[in-house]
Amino acid sequence: MLKLKNFRDLIFEEEGMGTVEIILIIVVLVGLVLIFKDRITEIVNSIFSKITTQTNKF
Repeated sequence: MLKLKNFRDLIFEEEGMGTVEIILIIVVLVGLVLIFKDRITEIVNSIFSKITTQTNKF
């Protein structure tokens, strides 16, 4: 019974899961940025040009 309890504890142990999840999220985000880099750059440039245009009106 002792071995079964240790095995059950090992399966349901969740220590360290947060680190793995954070690393996976970072990898996915970096991948998305690399895939959509050109589109993101266009959107940011468009937003900054609109901000510049709007501030020059005042």
